[in-house]
Amino acid sequence: MSVYCNGHRASADDLAGALVNYGHFTSLQVRGGAVQGLDLHLRRLRQGTEELFGSTLDVTRVQAWMQAALQAEDVVDASLRVTVFSRAFDFRKPLQVVPVDVLVAVSAPVTLPATARRVRSVVYQRELPHLKHVGTFPLFEHRRQALQAGYDDAVFVDTQGAISEGTTWNIAFGRGGDLVWPQAPALRGTQERLLQAGWGGEPQLAPVRLDDLAGFDAAIACNAAGVWPIGSIDGVAFPGSEAVCGKAKAVLLQAPWDSVLG
Repeated sequence: MSVYCNGHRASADDLAGALVNYGHFTSLQVRGGAVQGLDLHLRRLRQGTEELFGSTLDVTRVQAWMQAALQAEDVVDASLRVTVFSRAFDFRKPLQVVPVDVLVAVSAPVTLPATARRVRSVVYQRELPHLKHVGTFPLFEHRRQALQAGYDDAVFVDTQGAISEGTTWNIAFGRGGDLVWPQAPALRGTQERLLQAGWGGEPQLAPVRLDDLAGFDAAIACNAAGVWPIGSIDGVAFPGSEAVCGKAKAVLLQAPWDSVLG
């Protein structure tokens, strides 16, 4: 992995500033110098900056820094993580207006295998769930605990059993030809938005509880790295997940790619 800060290769001082656990990010998969849903990623970064720092992020400059990082690494296929933080942020004075900094991390491209996952439910909700913030410790720990228990991952529910999202992914449920997205506080992902736009008709948003799972025949998970079938949640099986995942992949193949390289 190579890391750049504000357009130049990151120094130790730059990275030391990023150790403060306050900021937000987006993760992108680049293929041929292009990204699906680039505008969604940039909008996420702009909105997160306004909420966490009270300032406006120049997304045109951010895109230029993404381009510069790819060119410096001489790659057109890559994983990018763009993190907005501030080396000047002081947790003792959190209302102080400070300039923001942008880290662009470049690593090898990732494509997740579309194998069915056995998932267990966990009562948990992320802090500020609508933001893709850097507070990721609980997500990884819940996934780790699920693996220790013999599952592949975890999905979050509230105390009433309402499903929100997976550890690092969104979830949707299939019933017939319909796709239902749980209506609960969660990070609204870029792949989720692309699937909703390409599925046909108005996106179906509805509360989905653990008690409702038997009424669905399929479930899929998605994030910027791809889409994959959910085989079961807490032992409730979804026999149609592979087929729905295949349709979702076909929908995503039709989503446009936006050039990062200009």
